[in-house]
Amino acid sequence: MSTKPDAPEKGKDFIRQIIDKDNETDKYGQRVHTRFPPEPNGYLHIGHAKSICLNFGLAREYGGKCNLRFDDTNPVKEEMEYVDSIRQDVEWLGFEWDANPFASNYFERLYFIAELFIKMGMAYVDHQSADKIRENRGTLKEPGINSPYRDRTVDENLSLFRAMKAGEMADGECILRGKIDMTAPNLMLRDPALYRIKHATHHRTGDTWCIYPMYDFTHGLSDAMEGITHSICTMEFENNRPVYDWCVNTLMKGLKQPELFGENATIYEELAALPGFNQRPWQYEFARLNITGTVLSKRKLIQLVQEGHVSGWDDPRMPTISGFRRRGFTPESIRDFCDRIGVAKAASTVEYALLEHCVRQDLNDRAARYMGVVDPVKLVIENYPDDQVDEFEMALHPEYESYGTRTVPFTKELWIERADFMENPPKKFFRMGPDREVRLRGAYYVLCTGYDTDENGTITEIRATYDPETKGGWLEGGRKVKGTMHWVSATKGIKAEVRNYTNLFSIDNPNAPEEGKTFVDYIDPNSQEILTECYVEPALATMAPGTNFQFERTGYFCADSKDHKPGEKLVFNRTATLRDSWAKIQKQMKK
Repeated sequence: MSTKPDAPEKGKDFIRQIIDKDNETDKYGQRVHTRFPPEPNGYLHIGHAKSICLNFGLAREYGGKCNLRFDDTNPVKEEMEYVDSIRQDVEWLGFEWDANPFASNYFERLYFIAELFIKMGMAYVDHQSADKIRENRGTLKEPGINSPYRDRTVDENLSLFRAMKAGEMADGECILRGKIDMTAPNLMLRDPALYRIKHATHHRTGDTWCIYPMYDFTHGLSDAMEGITHSICTMEFENNRPVYDWCVNTLMKGLKQPELFGENATIYEELAALPGFNQRPWQYEFARLNITGTVLSKRKLIQLVQEGHVSGWDDPRMPTISGFRRRGFTPESIRDFCDRIGVAKAASTVEYALLEHCVRQDLNDRAARYMGVVDPVKLVIENYPDDQVDEFEMALHPEYESYGTRTVPFTKELWIERADFMENPPKKFFRMGPDREVRLRGAYYVLCTGYDTDENGTITEIRATYDPETKGGWLEGGRKVKGTMHWVSATKGIKAEVRNYTNLFSIDNPNAPEEGKTFVDYIDPNSQEILTECYVEPALATMAPGTNFQFERTGYFCADSKDHKPGEKLVFNRTATLRDSWAKIQKQMKK
């Protein structure tokens, strides 16, 4: 029902204004009951996170309830793996549901509601092919054509529908359609499909059913059966709303004719007692999320996985919630992002940089600091004793003493970043070069005395001397140095694998490919960089999978949730670089 942290203050978007008005008029007796209704046919993405935060957030703010309902009406595409992943994602984001129903819980009721519609003369079995139904639906300028089966008798339709249920007809042989208006301006109202035949095993009901209700039929009726007050969808369902309303209103009319239920009086009593058919829910639509540099179509995400363009749904380059989690994003940063983008009806595209800004803001406070060298070159301190080991106590966070410290060993041979040394450094390069003195973070001042290269001119080793008087990295009242570098002991440090990630796509809008191309043509082959010759300080040896931290001067990372094995194999995923491109974008916008 509510998030675990305290709810932040929010502005009044149009949905909250609607709820406020409903509460003022006592429309639902001060009830606020929302739901998040994913179809379990794939993993959730960042767009779903926006809907999760909205629906569960509204329940939290108004002291109401929120259901996690699985709209599992298509047995061909749905799996329990997806159900489990969706539950995990919702919980990880910090939310708890009040009920966790499935549309399949209502299959028995929905079937008898469909029979009721037939008895009311509001539904019929159509034997036209799918192509013929599409052809006869008409266009925005031309009315549809009535099916030749539209005027079948109630008894004939009941008999055929029961034969469908009994498995006596093949897939696609016929469907049950609502009898509305084939001339309606909204094409969705031109006798929409209510039930179709699918001889497929359902992940929950097995082979009990071979006919399955359509989403538009199930959606509104499920909301009403659960007592939902505010049914919130994205804008692509706006045209479906009249069908939603028609299904609920038709059932409400049918409930006033209990004689039509006949031997199914028990189901009539169950439905008549539900609050949703006395205080019916209403649907409201908001703009779905679009982010630069990615795709948020479930169909396209499935294609990326099935064709092997990524390692799976939780590949850290995927815009799935599980992908962001594995990359090291925190639930707080995702919720902050969803709060910042707000809720509106107008479509817009959000910069990916804003999402990274949110995780940087969060990790700046919560991430402990360590040192890791991702592109190492050896530094030998010539005047440092061979067998000496200094141990430096370094703060885990520069601002919060409560984080404590860790011990970092210093030895004669060290690893430093290759980029921190230049043979001929320019004026504004403040790191190491010949005859230059720099500070090794928290340790000593060192002065470069020489270096070696191989036959290709690549630096293989750097030599330096250290000043014992500068222990701890400072010299009271003495000379100052401009450059500070991180380092790791070459003999005490631990080898690790570091995986650097950038956007999966090389352009801002892979959803609009050039003629002759598809979105997969814009996959950046350099979006994943795996570095296997990295070295980190010993304190990271026992880090638990999923732990967030910062490599000083490098970026924010996390221990990989799958491949990282404490004490065996260390694998760290880069969550974000230290540089905040969103702050730069904002600065440019103000000019």
